[in-house]
Amino acid sequence: MKALIWLFAFIVIGCTTKLSNYQKADDALNAGREYISACLQGDFTKAAFYTVSNEKSSEIIKNMEKIYREKDKEGRQQLRTASINIIEIRELTDSSTMIRFSNSFDKIPASILISKQNKSWFVDLSKNN
Repeated sequence: MKALIWLFAFIVIGCTTKLSNYQKADDALNAGREYISACLQGDFTKAAFYTVSNEKSSEIIKNMEKIYREKDKEGRQQLRTASINIIEIRELTDSSTMIRFSNSFDKIPASILISKQNKSWFVDLSKNN
């Protein structure tokens, strides 16, 4: 029984430690960069860390991960090595910023809205196009 309790404790600590290794974003650009980079790397746990926690964002992240995983090995590798190309950064208010970007692999423009909540910045997927 003690061995089972220790195993459970190590699993909980291991899962908690991974999330705590992510640094909260102190500005909109950092939040956006971390989110986009995590998506390109296929690290959707990290991408979710930098998003507003709500049902719509969770659904979007799951769908993005599904699309990413359906790509062949070469397609995923091209995304992992792609660079982020910032097209525009627009501060909408003192607590929201829009970033238009593309990546060097597919060059398709996209935009994300980043909102400040509780002194940290998060990508708000529920308000993106």
